[in-house]
Amino acid sequence: MAAERILIEDGPQNLKLVEVAGKAGVVNATVLHHFGSIGGLQTALMTRMIEQLVTRVLAISAATTDLGELAGAGTLALFDAFETRGVARLAAWLEMTGEARRLTVVREAVREVVSARDETANGVTPEMLEDFILICISVALGVGLFGPTLGALLDKSESRAREIALPLLLGLAQNALSSGAE
Repeated sequence: MAAERILIEDGPQNLKLVEVAGKAGVVNATVLHHFGSIGGLQTALMTRMIEQLVTRVLAISAATTDLGELAGAGTLALFDAFETRGVARLAAWLEMTGEARRLTVVREAVREVVSARDETANGVTPEMLEDFILICISVALGVGLFGPTLGALLDKSESRAREIALPLLLGLAQNALSSGAE
């Protein structure tokens, strides 16, 4: 998608209808008609990216009944999305420009993932799963936005924040699973 390429290459501040039309090889009016505004385009882009992530997480969920394995693979998928797809940049841009209300797709995505699991599988309640997803999204957002820059500033690899964050989150998940099983 042309808008996604612009987002990744140039950042959300350069996501303009005329630029998207040019990259897509269509006239500006076509993009305007389809999305209505730059806000509509941003919402559609965020929705598409989140839907792709949910599809991936649900596929992982369908492939395993082991919540530890799901937490690990799902967290990796989340970090991959926030680091490589421009999701973190767009989410931060929407928040900083007062347009965070368009992130409601995230709420629906979390509810879809939570409802795909058993009510209290392994003693993990939906509330516990929502809390785990909340902290994973928060950390993945930070790592996606600042991890490479801060790593480089501290003379570490650009992936160091991710390398530190993932085991911490997975340890949190394992502790919750262990507590739930008792």
